[in-house]
Amino acid sequence: MNSESSLSCRISDALKTQYVADALAMPVHWYYNPLDIEKAFPGGVQRFEAAPAFHPSSIMSLHSTTGGGRRHAREGTAEQPQVVGDVILKGRATFWNVPNVHYHQGMEAGENTLNAHCARVLMRTLAAGQGHYAAREFLDAYIGFMIADPPRHPDTYAESYHRGFFSNLTKGVPPEKCAMVTHDTPSVGGLVTVATLVFTQRLRGAGVQEIQDVCRQHVWLTHPDESLLQVCDRYVALLCGLMESADDSEVAELIARAAKGKTGLDVVALVKRNLPDSQVVGRLYSPACYISDSWPVVLYLAYKYRQDPWLALRVNTNLGGDNVHRGMVLGSILGLLNGDVAASWFGQLAAHQAIEEEIDALISAATAPRR
Repeated sequence: MNSESSLSCRISDALKTQYVADALAMPVHWYYNPLDIEKAFPGGVQRFEAAPAFHPSSIMSLHSTTGGGRRHAREGTAEQPQVVGDVILKGRATFWNVPNVHYHQGMEAGENTLNAHCARVLMRTLAAGQGHYAAREFLDAYIGFMIADPPRHPDTYAESYHRGFFSNLTKGVPPEKCAMVTHDTPSVGGLVTVATLVFTQRLRGAGVQEIQDVCRQHVWLTHPDESLLQVCDRYVALLCGLMESADDSEVAELIARAAKGKTGLDVVALVKRNLPDSQVVGRLYSPACYISDSWPVVLYLAYKYRQDPWLALRVNTNLGGDNVHRGMVLGSILGLLNGDVAASWFGQLAAHQAIEEEIDALISAATAPRR
C-alpha cells in the first residue's frame, strides 16, 4: 500500500470513528449526573443504545423555538415566528415544551444526531465539488437539508446555532451573515464538521495555514467567535500533524502541544496525577459544551486513552454533558491513529452503508487528478 492509499484509509477510519462516537453517546447526551447514566444503563453505556424517553437533566423545554438561546417573553408572536416546527424540524415541535423530554426523542440505537448529519452534508457537498470548498455551496446544501419536509434525519433537537441561523434567514438576512451570537456560540459543536474539511484539503495538497484559513471561514458561517476559531486552528494543526505521524511519542507530543495556549493545560502532568476521570471532567473541567472546557477534555481523553480508542469513546460517553460533540472531535483524532473502532463498530450504525458511500466519494474526489 503506497503512502497516499494508507493516508486515505486512515482518513476513512477517522471519519467512521466520528460517527460511531456520536451514536454511542447519543442516548446519554447532556446527562449531567453520572449516577443518572448508571441508573439508565447499569455499568454505563457499552454499545449503541436507543434514547430513553425520560431525560433527567433535560432543559429542552427552556430553549427558544424562535431563535438561539433560551426562551423569552416574545416567543411565538408575529415578530418572532416559530423556527422549530415551521422552518426546521418540521413535525417535531411537540417535543419542545415537555419537561424531561430527551433531546433525541425516539432515536434508535446506532442513529446519528443532527450535527453528525450536517457533517454528512459537508461531505456530500465537497464530493460534488471535486473536493473544492465553496462557502455558498455548503450553505445552500445546509439550508436545503435543514428545511426539508419531512426532515431527512431522525433528530428532534437543534442546537442554538441552527435556530439562530434560521431565525435570521426568515428575516431576509443573507445566508453568509445569518450566524447568531449567543452565550453558547463558542461551543464544541462548532468543530463537528471541521475534520471532514481538514482531511479533504490535506488530500488535495493544501498546507496547514491554508487549511486553517478555510476552516476559519467555514466555522464563522455558523459560530462567529474568535476564541472558538483559535481552538479550531489548534485542531487543524493537530489533525495535520497526526496525518504525518505514526510513532506514539510523536503523537503524544502533538496532543500535548495542542493543549497549550491560553488555557495553559499541561495534559501530560494532568494524566500523571492519575485522578478519576469523573474528577477531571466534572470538577476541574465542565462537561458542558463551552469550548473553554470541552477542548481540554477532548485532549485529556485523547492523550490518556490514545492506545485504546474504544475505551476512550466509552469513557467520554459515560462522562455525560456534551459527550456527542466532544466524541466526534475525539473520534477524528483517535480514528487517525487506530482503525479498530471503525472496523468493529461502524457496520452497526443505522446508516453505515450510506455514510461509507459518502466517505468513499469524498476521498475519491479529493484524490482525483485535477486538470
